[in-house]
Amino acid sequence: MKKRVWLLNLGIEPYKPMEALQQTLVDWRQRGLIDDVLILLEHEPVITLGRRADEAHILASPEVLEAEGVQVCRTERGGDVTYHGPGQLVGYPILHLPDYDLGASDYMHRLEDMVAAALAEIGIQTHKREGIIGVWVGENKITALGVRIKRGVTFHGFALNVNPNMLHWSFIIPCGITDGGVTSVALELAHAPTMAEMRARVADHFARMFGVELVPTTVAELEARAGEKVQTV
Repeated sequence: MKKRVWLLNLGIEPYKPMEALQQTLVDWRQRGLIDDVLILLEHEPVITLGRRADEAHILASPEVLEAEGVQVCRTERGGDVTYHGPGQLVGYPILHLPDYDLGASDYMHRLEDMVAAALAEIGIQTHKREGIIGVWVGENKITALGVRIKRGVTFHGFALNVNPNMLHWSFIIPCGITDGGVTSVALELAHAPTMAEMRARVADHFARMFGVELVPTTVAELEARAGEKVQTV
């Protein structure tokens, strides 16, 4: 029987509440109150800075960012500066990594391979770059990754550009990389799939790559399951 992973499909969400949700789910997973979870969502426009991020990699002024409705948030993930916004599919796997016999580096490469397989299915050929985490089309990054692992449980994850506002990447030096650009599914294909289709494809390839069964759920249902476990302990 395949391992069960709860699939939490959310909409266009603000960044900080979703970071707080991840922290809650990580705590519940560490305590054995819930099974693993995969969150799929989009974010309201936001520039995030990882733990080692250089603020100089934000090129736009606070006034420009405010006019464009782009927030700036510090975060616990690894990596430098990146952008999230509507039209970008973000995945946050909350996984107990030892259950998959993967180290941190192997896990990151597994995520890269998962996204690459989903993109290959719609006709986009990608590659990796030596020493730089991400999924690339030519010299342009189509998927950024940034992960944190706390007491064996992963959070944060990947961001696949489906059809976002590409202008917003001009506000930053993405991930501090100066010798490559950014692209999207919509730029690479004449007829880009919908976000719903890309969600389904990515979820399917995630299930295959990690050998799991994805079962749809809601935040309320996860909260109820965690509460039931607490009461029985």
